[in-house]
Amino acid sequence: MTTYKSTQPTAHKKLVIKLGGSMLASLTDTFFEEIKKLKAAGAEIVIVHGGGPAINQALKERKINTYTHNGIRVTNEDAISIVTGTLIGTVNPYLTGRLNRAGIPAVGLNGEDGTLIECTYLDQDTYGYVGHIESINIDLLEQLQKIDYIPVVACIGATIDGTALNINGDTVASEIALEWGADELLLVTDTPGVKFHEETVEELTPEQIDLWILSGDIYGGMIPKVRAAVECLESGIPQVNIVNDSLEGTSILGKKVLV
Repeated sequence: MTTYKSTQPTAHKKLVIKLGGSMLASLTDTFFEEIKKLKAAGAEIVIVHGGGPAINQALKERKINTYTHNGIRVTNEDAISIVTGTLIGTVNPYLTGRLNRAGIPAVGLNGEDGTLIECTYLDQDTYGYVGHIESINIDLLEQLQKIDYIPVVACIGATIDGTALNINGDTVASEIALEWGADELLLVTDTPGVKFHEETVEELTPEQIDLWILSGDIYGGMIPKVRAAVECLESGIPQVNIVNDSLEGTSILGKKVLV
């Protein structure tokens, strides 16, 4: 099959784009050109980003050990200040700056800005300073869209009393997509979608994914990516795309397709 251009835009399409921290340093000019095209075609966009590699490096430099449990970074009191400082003070300005320099108006945000992401503790005894999202200020995101700015959201939430909490990036992206009523969620990765017999597949369903994991046709690092996509579909997002930084890849759909 030929590679599917997963984000052929229509006017007023709502897109949430999730950038993993490992992708940020390697984003090419093509990514920003694709964002420009989407904006020119009338799409509304929210970008959500992580910052794993930068956080790991900052924690290592300060000799602070962290680990993951159930796929979530356990974040103690020492670590949370490093996590927030890195995401809000380094990673978010870097990405927002690149967008602005590419001629794409963008505003960097974190959970405390305009009470964007209000949280409670997920499970303080188990995970420390990790948040469970209670509400998202969609009105703030929409107001920025009205004046033609792309919100660039760092994955930090805040409690009602202003305590910063770390949140998984995929969780933030999917919750924003759901609350905003997004048409598509794009998971930008270092691979151009899901491959079958060395060719990128245009569309997949959750049923096909289950079969290909069992058969070994989907393996390694692609397994958590497709499972995350299926979880987003099950939560109510109409379409999830696993794409590279050219926004090309595979669409995961909740309807039956022939592969």
